[in-house]
Amino acid sequence: MNGNGAAIRADEHEQSVAATAMAEIVHPVLSPAEAVLFAEFGHVREVPAGQVLFHSGEFGSSMYVIRSGIVDLDFGEDLMVKYLGPGEFFGELGLLIGNHRRGADAQASTDVVLLELGHDDFQRLVDRAPGLIAYFLRRTIMRVVSNEQVLIRQLRHRNHDLEAALDNLYTTTHQLNHTEELVRTDELTGLDNRRGLTLYLQECRQSRRMPPQGLLLIDCDHFKHINDEYGHLVGDRVLQAVANILRSVVQVDGLACRLGGDEFCLLVQEADAEKLAHVAGFILQAVHGLLERAQPVPRICPVSIGACLLDPRSDWNDWYALADSAMYEAKRLGGNRLQWPRDWLGAN
Repeated sequence: MNGNGAAIRADEHEQSVAATAMAEIVHPVLSPAEAVLFAEFGHVREVPAGQVLFHSGEFGSSMYVIRSGIVDLDFGEDLMVKYLGPGEFFGELGLLIGNHRRGADAQASTDVVLLELGHDDFQRLVDRAPGLIAYFLRRTIMRVVSNEQVLIRQLRHRNHDLEAALDNLYTTTHQLNHTEELVRTDELTGLDNRRGLTLYLQECRQSRRMPPQGLLLIDCDHFKHINDEYGHLVGDRVLQAVANILRSVVQVDGLACRLGGDEFCLLVQEADAEKLAHVAGFILQAVHGLLERAQPVPRICPVSIGACLLDPRSDWNDWYALADSAMYEAKRLGGNRLQWPRDWLGAN
């Protein structure tokens, strides 16, 4: 290989690393290699649903990785609650800074199994795989910066004087960073929008990624009542909660999308009926776990799910029609359930 070829391959590698890092800012999840390494040195901790891991303002020096279940981080007042699922991590600043003041309440929404790592554990990680940990630290720093930007956007609603200045900052940032990622992302939930769905399906047809094999169509039950009764701000938070649950189960090469209003879809790779039903069951279980917690205003609502396996010879319109018919059958039966198309032979 000549010098030019080596330089080109090195540049392509750097671009690939940068693209991966930016994707993981939005969805902070350990890579497979990191997961194996952290599991070797972390301490398994089982936490029952409803138990508080720590409160905002408390000092802590541990980091947590979720192996199963859902943990919600409540930043208080009118800031958006974050729901974290398997493979995601939190509390890393306590580990990296040491005795750091927590910025949110952390509570188990469902029964949770965690990996807990302290300072000594992290030092052993550094000794074992310094290159891998250096990459993890880089992503962590970028994630902190990204989260601060998100919090600033949320605070616009609390201060009218600051809102105009932040709107100008947002407009300027949007103009300078008008990338494909911004174009394909739903602003409210952070999921892909219809544009993102179209681009994803185009990439599948062009063999840039494996085509999906299963589709879940998710629609919120009685969402109009929540908007009418509690207002659109509460309705927005309900949609964000549903989106966070979908984000926690979407595969690396799958897609979670807000189609519009209170309708979402999840495209699943390497799916059969059993796996698709398992994913739908997790979504319903997560929703039920949040519904069982008494709140002065709704934080979630029941969902109806239509499921279908995908024929690669058909297109999106055919897939959507199948899942849509199943979803409306679920609503006809009372909602809050999974339903398969009536004419699908494998349906129960």
